[in-house]
Amino acid sequence: MRSYLEFEKPVADLEGQIQELRVLAERGEAVDVKEEIERLEAKAAQAMQDLYQKLTPWQKTQVARHPDRPHFVDYVGRLIEDFTPLAGDRKFAEDAAIMGGFGRFRGLSVAVLGHEKGSDTASRIEHNFGMARPEGYRKAVRLMELADRFDVPVISLIDTAGAYPGIGAEERGQAEAIARSTDACLALGVPNVAVVIGEGGSGGAIAIATANRVFMLEHAIYSVISPEGAASILWRDPAKAQDAATNMKITAQDLVKFKIVDGVIPEPVGGAHRAPEAVIDATGQAIAQALEGLKDLPREDIRRMRREKFLTLGRTL
Repeated sequence: MRSYLEFEKPVADLEGQIQELRVLAERGEAVDVKEEIERLEAKAAQAMQDLYQKLTPWQKTQVARHPDRPHFVDYVGRLIEDFTPLAGDRKFAEDAAIMGGFGRFRGLSVAVLGHEKGSDTASRIEHNFGMARPEGYRKAVRLMELADRFDVPVISLIDTAGAYPGIGAEERGQAEAIARSTDACLALGVPNVAVVIGEGGSGGAIAIATANRVFMLEHAIYSVISPEGAASILWRDPAKAQDAATNMKITAQDLVKFKIVDGVIPEPVGGAHRAPEAVIDATGQAIAQALEGLKDLPREDIRRMRREKFLTLGRTL
């Protein structure tokens, strides 16, 4: 059953009427309703179009968090051939919030890593809702170092509310693990491309998103803190999350203007969850074009370009 966000209620009502008419027609309890269904479908499509043409930053946040959006495993399943997952940080444990491994992307050997939130209650608990612990970032470092050693490009898919803030994670050096993962991204002599496919939250995101090219899906968000967290700090009122979302400039459209990200990947009307295969294919095309533009560059040039990209963020002449 399709789930709807709160602001999509007008569309939900129309599509509910369509479904009721279809059920009546199947049971033979209604006269020809084809024209009425077509009229309601057109009305629902237009209503969805109108809604998504003027989404607020808070509404985009809700879309970015939609549970039916395609996740890391969906992208890997469609884009990566012969994927071989690798587990563990060789120091403490396996962290399923960050998944990674090696495979082939359009014939090219690549390392792929990213956050996995899970798609149902059991898998969300298993993957800790995509909030990685230190061992997750140390696993990412291990994979990036392997990729660098064997001259394999790195693809990162970001979808996390942030790094896990639990006591155990802090005791095991969460901040240090995030810093070392960010440094590992910067040190790569091979190209790396990152895509924010849902939420890009705080250091938990940038730890694997410090890449030569960074893209966002049209309705993804990328921020130093969640809107709810910012509202709690600034106004001591989580209910002001909508104001925080607006003022923080967290949308793809805002961030491409500030040159925080390099491009925006379009989503279908209604969000990525309404046409996941099309969104994944578009993401694959953006990644392929980015890697093509970076291939055959000397390792030092790749490092220099990446470092300059991030050192110039926020600077004005």
